[in-house]
Amino acid sequence: MNYAKLADYHIHTARCGHAEGTMEQYVERALGLGLAEIGFSDHIPLYFFPPERRDPTLAMPEEQLPEYVESVLRLRDRYPQIPIRLGLEADYVPGHEEQLARILDPYPWDYVYGSVHFIGDWGFDDPKHVDRYTGWDMDALYRRYFDLIKGAAASGLFDLIGHLDVVKKFGHRPASDPTDLYREVVGTLKQAGLAIEVSTAGLRKPVGELYPAPALLAECARQGVPATLGSDSHKPSEVGIQFDRAIDALRAAGYSQIVRFQGRHAIPIPLQ
Repeated sequence: MNYAKLADYHIHTARCGHAEGTMEQYVERALGLGLAEIGFSDHIPLYFFPPERRDPTLAMPEEQLPEYVESVLRLRDRYPQIPIRLGLEADYVPGHEEQLARILDPYPWDYVYGSVHFIGDWGFDDPKHVDRYTGWDMDALYRRYFDLIKGAAASGLFDLIGHLDVVKKFGHRPASDPTDLYREVVGTLKQAGLAIEVSTAGLRKPVGELYPAPALLAECARQGVPATLGSDSHKPSEVGIQFDRAIDALRAAGYSQIVRFQGRHAIPIPLQ
């Protein structure tokens, strides 16, 4: 496929403890595909847990955040032939908004992903804790998860939401029709002026489906919520992976453009 107008904004680094390869290898992969630009968005330190509970296999240590930023900025000088954006994937945890704002404030981000990986102390997308799904009514779980997404949107801390319905990662679906819930959540995103990510990561997970689901993506299109692309790469070979599927989904949902980010401003780009 033609990658010439596309950007992959969801690329991790080995600092997060569960990715591999050098940052240069991710950039070289992007250049080989002909991507228009890329952005690194590694996992923020787990600021909402006390230091003794911060799992080094889930996110970078706090002392590595300045080093991460500097490494992205250095890559821009090394690879002037491709724009390299400075991003971050930041967990939203209610009650910790001011703490997160203080962490984000010193750095020149191009975009900040808001993501929800935790419900209370449960890392629900972690395979080590998948057994805890059995204690939930799926409708109640979806409502709880999307209430957190709404909180992230209302916080004003983020530019876009990553893997919008990652709660389905292991194949768990709501028992009831989620249309009204989707409409409510997307309305909050629209009001907050956020974009969403069409992520190919779900195709590599047990659910075997893009994030977000077709009906949710169509609701985003209907309400005019902008969209970006992301692979959620944790190895260089995953950069730009299956973007043809993402583009097809965007068109089917009714999108005619995507957005790219610079300096926390969204820039519309026509779909190919």
